[in-house]
Amino acid sequence: MDLDPRFLLHRRAVLTAMVGGAAVSFLGCRKKPTPAPIPEGVHIPDVKQGEDVFGYVQRLRGGFDDTLYKQVLGAANPFKEGDALVGVAAAEEGSRANARRLLGNTRLADLRQHPLLQDELHALSLEAEDPRAAARTADWTLGRLRRFLLESDEAAIHDISPGLGSDAIGCVVKLMSDGELIALGRKVFNPLPGSKVGAQGYMGARIQPNSPTDNVDDIRWQVFDGFSYAVGDVVLGCNPVSSSPESVGAIESALHEVLLTFGLVDVLPHCVLAHIDVQAEVERRQPGTTGVWFQSIAGSDSANATFDISVEKMLAYADGRTGPYGLYFETGQGADFTNGHGHGYDMVLHESRKYGFARALSQRVSRARQGEAPWVHLNDVAGFIGPEVFRTREQLVRCCLEDIAMGKLHGLTIGLDVCSTLHMDVSLDDLDWCIERIMPANPAYLMALPTKNDPMLGYLTTGFQDHVRIREQFGYKVDDRMWAFFQRLGVIDAQGKPTAHFGDPVWVYLQYLRAKGDPRSEADIRADAEQQLAAIRARGVPMARGHGTHPWDLEPSLDAEMRRVYADAKQSLWTELTPGFIGAVPDGVRLVSKSRDRTEYILHPETGEQLDAASLEAVRALRARHAGQYDVQLMVSDGLNALAIMDEGQLAPYLEAVRAALLSAGYQPAPEHLVLTSGRVRAGYRVGEALYAGLEDTDRPRALIHVIGERPGTGHHTFSAYITAPSGAVWSQPGRVDHNITRVVSGVALTAYAPSLAAPETVRLLQQLAPLGG
Repeated sequence: MDLDPRFLLHRRAVLTAMVGGAAVSFLGCRKKPTPAPIPEGVHIPDVKQGEDVFGYVQRLRGGFDDTLYKQVLGAANPFKEGDALVGVAAAEEGSRANARRLLGNTRLADLRQHPLLQDELHALSLEAEDPRAAARTADWTLGRLRRFLLESDEAAIHDISPGLGSDAIGCVVKLMSDGELIALGRKVFNPLPGSKVGAQGYMGARIQPNSPTDNVDDIRWQVFDGFSYAVGDVVLGCNPVSSSPESVGAIESALHEVLLTFGLVDVLPHCVLAHIDVQAEVERRQPGTTGVWFQSIAGSDSANATFDISVEKMLAYADGRTGPYGLYFETGQGADFTNGHGHGYDMVLHESRKYGFARALSQRVSRARQGEAPWVHLNDVAGFIGPEVFRTREQLVRCCLEDIAMGKLHGLTIGLDVCSTLHMDVSLDDLDWCIERIMPANPAYLMALPTKNDPMLGYLTTGFQDHVRIREQFGYKVDDRMWAFFQRLGVIDAQGKPTAHFGDPVWVYLQYLRAKGDPRSEADIRADAEQQLAAIRARGVPMARGHGTHPWDLEPSLDAEMRRVYADAKQSLWTELTPGFIGAVPDGVRLVSKSRDRTEYILHPETGEQLDAASLEAVRALRARHAGQYDVQLMVSDGLNALAIMDEGQLAPYLEAVRAALLSAGYQPAPEHLVLTSGRVRAGYRVGEALYAGLEDTDRPRALIHVIGERPGTGHHTFSAYITAPSGAVWSQPGRVDHNITRVVSGVALTAYAPSLAAPETVRLLQQLAPLGG
């Protein structure tokens, strides 16, 4: 893999900082010194015949060494930037090959005796393993397990897989080529009960009807749009902007009503991807309106705490899922270490531990249903974080193939979000290249939007017509029950071919209203539909209609618009706050992060999470000057979208409105606005520590409202406001404050969530976190 020399320099600098000046882990010694420099990374110069990982560690360290053990395991992976940042990537191909030789000779029983991390999640995962199946393979080496998986049929693999631990599964995929991972993926399947979702030869879709304003018309119409292309058989899953129970409940009700109207409640679930606590509250308030329940999960107790979940909490929710639809999880390589919970081991093994957690929770849902098979599935969001995890299309393909294999070996129904952030080196066209190389492994499903660009999250994924192309190219089918519905709907004929109504969401809307008993004429309904579609497009939500030369081609003008938004996203990403703008911010205090330039900021987010020394001193001087008299500090950062901050009429009205609302509510905001260049969300936490730590009245809540440009790619130039308001005592504990105690108002823009509306919502959330007199 060819890397820009500038990137190598930056990566070396970061590694040096992380490991105290030792960018290379010396895992062996040569008999004769060589003048050539030792490559950066984990260096394994030689191994002995038949030596396993533990023998190698014993030979070099004289006993077991946890750090060296994790480095050898990580060195067996193909290169990814995330592993390099953790300090476990191989220095070069020779070291990688040697790590794989050691791993291939290592027994599963020995892996089990040396867990990567012992916590409640690990203990639960062990309980979920079948001891009889585990006994069958305990004496096998990973090399033997690899051969068995490649040579055996599905039934034989299903016989042993319930006994395979997550560490073993995570290690065996390291020994496989991309072609071998495909061969494994295409012969092991775990379909959802009563459906063909996840079955061999089927490729499903989660319709992802996201709206930058949580507008239920945007959401409902994207479902109609997907149905018009005969797409959507796994879940109607919407990511909400607001996490309030009222907003989430409105979306839940809208999706549930669509399914009721079409008679699909027993066929297709819906979901709003808020925190599981919020979904539970919505169900309490509106019984029967929620479908499958969602939660992001991580691979360790500490990382799960960032999501405000625990093993105990998730088990309690699993025990309560007695209805037809259980749980829906999302994961992704890199989420753990980028949230500060790397624990010294690689991303593949973190991901595998998540699947072990999901397997255990799935078993609990089954127990809650008196042994009936549970409707539980997992979506691997591969590529959402950015270039600090991996940068290239080849790495994205590798990640997806690894995760498909690991998910299936854990007995899970696993889908993919084959996606890219705008700051990765993966373009719109590259995603098509990736899909063609991933699909032979037959994951259960992909995401589905009107175009490849998500109008709310601002990232690239798969569109409705990608599904049409995949069905044509690979012969994959839609779940039989939903395919029959699409035929009844009239968008697919009896032979499975597109009809004249294919790609026409207005036709689907007409059938929806007819099912509801709307007596208006077709002409009147169509006129009403066109008005609604015009309003939706005006809110920046694209709608696919018709097609190009082939049914799987976007209509040309929509394709051109998608590419325009993509180009705008790249401009948003690389634009920096101008000196003139910074100087015009009223009562501004300029701060700078540790990012040396925009490139380092993009490729190494951790540099944007810390202030440089001069800025840190400026904040401390502000603390001395304030002397504890203020309880709210406003802060502005460019983030990933400086245009969102600088566009006329966006930031200034918001700051004025939020300051007025704060004063009206009785808060005492500081007069200054902190303005940080090359800042990340966590930089706000560090500012809060410097500003509030050590003040008297340690029980008093102290708030920081961090306004930051985000989500390039939505076409809206949106910013978000992160609200954090713990007590002074909590601010006084370095590193204690993180995302898990922060609330956010996102998608703020003149063309999305209006600043005039976002300001009072910001203060409302602050009042929940830090009520005055509370």
